[in-house]
Amino acid sequence: MSNAPRLTALDALHRSLGATMTDFAGWDMPLRYGSERDEHNAVRTRAGLFDLSHMGEITLTGPEAVKVLDYALVGNISTVGVGRARYTHICREDGGILDDLIVYRLGETEFMVVANASNAQVVLDALTERAAGFDAEVRDDRDAYALIAVQGPESPGILKSLTDADLDGLKYYAGLPGTVAGVPALIARTGYTGEDGFELFVAPEHAVALWQALTEAGEGVGLVPCGLSCRDTLRLEAGMPLYGHELTTDLTPFDAGLGRVVKFEKEGDFVGRAALEAAAERAEGKAPRKLVGLIAEGRRVPRAGFPVVAGGEVIGEVTSGAPSPTLGKPIAMAYVDAEHAAPGTSGVGVDIRGTHEPYEVVALPFYKRQK
Repeated sequence: MSNAPRLTALDALHRSLGATMTDFAGWDMPLRYGSERDEHNAVRTRAGLFDLSHMGEITLTGPEAVKVLDYALVGNISTVGVGRARYTHICREDGGILDDLIVYRLGETEFMVVANASNAQVVLDALTERAAGFDAEVRDDRDAYALIAVQGPESPGILKSLTDADLDGLKYYAGLPGTVAGVPALIARTGYTGEDGFELFVAPEHAVALWQALTEAGEGVGLVPCGLSCRDTLRLEAGMPLYGHELTTDLTPFDAGLGRVVKFEKEGDFVGRAALEAAAERAEGKAPRKLVGLIAEGRRVPRAGFPVVAGGEVIGEVTSGAPSPTLGKPIAMAYVDAEHAAPGTSGVGVDIRGTHEPYEVVALPFYKRQK
């Protein structure tokens, strides 16, 4: 087995654009092309182009594919209409989150599960194991797709110039097959930036042509290529969790404030049901910690793992932190004790290398786009 990072179909193109590359979840990915602040602001005000080909696509087909997913995941997948998508979690028997996922229903008996790159193999193994005894096939399609995202307020106009697919009729969290710049694609209105945008699943051999067509179509409206660094600050401002930070196997969806994704009303058993029912009861009593937003009063940036403090006591821990280009201040997401979780709670700080820097507690998200 080679330990060299995997390359996406766009690797040579990223290098030709002068991207700073980094190893991410076993893939060589662009971190930034120029200024991550400029890339971030482009997505908020114009449009950005992302290579997300490291994400893990897993296809389920067969008469009982939906039953597999209802058993394997915490969501109610049988209620997802053809052409729609749903955000959900896959949990362990003890309720711990293995990954957060998007499930696309491509047909009555065909689904695509998109897992995080770092967890794709874990999710594939779990789905394969949980499908035993069902009339369904689980297929590893990670090599079958490249994934390109165009995100930002100008993205609908850019895409419309390249496709005759009905983008106006395409709702948030929906997908339809179409042709973009002559390339067959699954066009999904999903994203991880807090902006309107699209994710385009295409065959790897079409990725370069599609990227170049999108680049040309976006030239007049300020589209720029964007790396993982601004993807992280964009999702942080939008209050979106990142696996390994806000979500881990030590937490249930209820601990993460995402209990709404668990559907106890669906038919039949599902993996983790009993543990999650207990977690739901605990959460109703009083969650031990809550996920909140923190905005710095000063300039020092909090990082994952830094203690959150109040009155000389540790009351929580930062899960993600970064300078926010939109707010112009450092921000963080953190799990804090329930009694310090209310927006406006005074006396809360972050211990940054021995100094208790003052922070304002706010409700998530930090940023919400104007519809």
